[in-house]
Amino acid sequence: MKRISLFTGFAVFFFCLLICFSTVNAQRGGVRASLKAQVTQLLGTDADITIDFSRPGVKGRDIWGALVPYGLSPGNKYSKEKPFPWRAGANENTTLECNKDLLIQGQALPSGKYSIHMIPSESEWTVIFNKNSSLWGSFLYDSSEDALRVTVTPTPAPHCEWLMFGFENLTGTSAVAYLHWEKLKVPIKIELAGE
Repeated sequence: MKRISLFTGFAVFFFCLLICFSTVNAQRGGVRASLKAQVTQLLGTDADITIDFSRPGVKGRDIWGALVPYGLSPGNKYSKEKPFPWRAGANENTTLECNKDLLIQGQALPSGKYSIHMIPSESEWTVIFNKNSSLWGSFLYDSSEDALRVTVTPTPAPHCEWLMFGFENLTGTSAVAYLHWEKLKVPIKIELAGE
């Protein structure tokens, strides 16, 4: 009889602990609206390329030229009223990390970790690889820390509700990384330098 009571007491204690943990977690923000994601591609024999990003949803909103404005976003209190590029996702910086030197759209990008920022337009986009990879979004983006800027042409694509990055057109030593969201795909050619 005492064993059953002891077991019941432990079960109630652990149930209460679980409820408390769930409540504290919910108060801290719980599940993000734009979940974190990561995609990695190996090129050659040992070149790892990893893109970390958060995945906002379309959720019935107008995206291009509206939620994500063409050109720089107008300044606000977070950017100290300075216009800024799009963070290419949500939440923290979207980042690209590579352990080997790369060519991005034919231009050199040394190995390292970079934040990715974008300046969209209706016809061409500027894709920026910036040396500061630890910011929250692009609010305090500083162009003096740019490692590389390239121009790419977006293409129409089937609807993609949740923003995603991926790799396609693989050749072994090159690939096309892409951002796909709503009905647009933004391709970025990546090659191993010296291959």
